[in-house]
Amino acid sequence: MSEPVNVFQPTRKHRKTGNFSFLSTQVSAWQKLTKLVQPVLPQPEQWQVVCYLNGVLMVTGENQALISQLAYLQKQYIAQLSQLSEFKDLHKIQVRLRTPSPTPHSPEKISRTLSTETQDLLRNAADFVSDPKLSQAMLRLASNKK
Repeated sequence: MSEPVNVFQPTRKHRKTGNFSFLSTQVSAWQKLTKLVQPVLPQPEQWQVVCYLNGVLMVTGENQALISQLAYLQKQYIAQLSQLSEFKDLHKIQVRLRTPSPTPHSPEKISRTLSTETQDLLRNAADFVSDPKLSQAMLRLASNKK
């Protein structure tokens, strides 16, 4: 087995220019490796390479079932990936669950207006509340002021 190559080893150049160039190199290497593993690993998942060091490939995915499949059939996937020159020393795949990125709220949901019946109910309820701050908040909500 050949000596593993550490692609992420900082060089003298990185120390002179700061961490940004070193991190940029790491990210571009991870993106390159992600493009290589994506078609080989179980689909339809958007796998992301997190690290590849000393023959251990760490990837993340959002689908628990596909993550379990990859972990269970790891030897078969290692055999496929090790045929690529970038993964010739691959001997282990570690898989982690990645939380899905939150979807931004649509403007329609945020700026939705209350019905007149709801506004009347809020105004009436504000009259019965003894806490002045809560009463004001209910009146503001009823009037749709931001």
